[in-house]
Amino acid sequence: MLIGLPQEIKNHEYRVGLTPSSVRDLCANGHSVLVQTGAGAAIGLTDAQYQAAGAQIAPDAASVFAQADMVVKVKEPQAQECAMLRPGQILYTYLHLAPDPAQTAALVQSGAVCIAYETITGAHGGLPLLAPMSEVAGRMAVQAGAAHLEKSKGGMGVLLGGVPGVPGAHVVILGAGVVGTHALQMAVGMGARVTVIDLNVDRLRQLDLVFGNRIHTLYSSVQNLEDAVLDAELVIGGVLIPGASAPKLVTRAMVAAMKKGAVVVDVAIDQGGCFETSHATTHAEPTFMVDGVVHYCVANMPGAVARTSTFALNNATIGHALAIANKGWKQALREDSHLRQGLNVALGQVTYEAVAQTLGYAYVPAETVVA
Repeated sequence: MLIGLPQEIKNHEYRVGLTPSSVRDLCANGHSVLVQTGAGAAIGLTDAQYQAAGAQIAPDAASVFAQADMVVKVKEPQAQECAMLRPGQILYTYLHLAPDPAQTAALVQSGAVCIAYETITGAHGGLPLLAPMSEVAGRMAVQAGAAHLEKSKGGMGVLLGGVPGVPGAHVVILGAGVVGTHALQMAVGMGARVTVIDLNVDRLRQLDLVFGNRIHTLYSSVQNLEDAVLDAELVIGGVLIPGASAPKLVTRAMVAAMKKGAVVVDVAIDQGGCFETSHATTHAEPTFMVDGVVHYCVANMPGAVARTSTFALNNATIGHALAIANKGWKQALREDSHLRQGLNVALGQVTYEAVAQTLGYAYVPAETVVA
């Protein structure tokens, strides 16, 4: 199979879908790799390194899309990339379709086979291809929140960890999954007062066993959520319903009642966000204000630490990339029910139920498509 690696073109996106090490693994399995020149240059991965790993270098993205049997990316394809996809071509990347009807329509029209990292499941539960970026985003959320609590960034002028004689900030984390766990690790380490809220009491018990009285845990009732959010200096939203839009846990009225100069970091923004006041921002312009509350809603947070993120992502994605290339997409998905969960759009049909329901498409089960 010929695998194509284009350069990412989303605003301030410097990650790359394949490292030279991943290219070497693909070539060792008998495949060819075509890399757009400069695809990894921003994070120190040179054309020469890709060539040494066995890749050929293409002059532009159009050449990659025109020739590749499978295109491997990081972020969802932009409009001009969707236009270059062709029927039957495999696209393997993050998609986040539920809050993005325009992209979904373009992928349906393309006839491509679109496999989304974020809905591939794991043998022991969870979302293993989303997890590394969730780990990065959870840790970054605390860094970003701490920075934007500074007065010069619009915040109330509070040091996250406080100093002797002055209390630290109250950090409220919505969701005790991968994002929430990594956020609370960072927040606890920086000396903040931390409250984590989740519907899963068993998960709260696990965190309590690990962190003890260094954190507070709350069941996610409307009252508990409102009380915590209104007391917080920093609120981090890390909730996820796989493949579907994030629930709007924090209402506009709650935001209006928050402390002036408080900060919200909506890590769930890729799935539409969990604050009613959220809309996606970029690394170039990461924040906006609503009712005196700083909103940090960058849709590709891990892109800011692109080298770390690229290597972490490749550790998770290369195994499935090899399976798809070695077996062909239909056989690979037939044999692996977890990989099959990643099929969101195929040959003009929506094959992920949550996306179909959210956006009003007829749902065609992936099992039907790969049979």
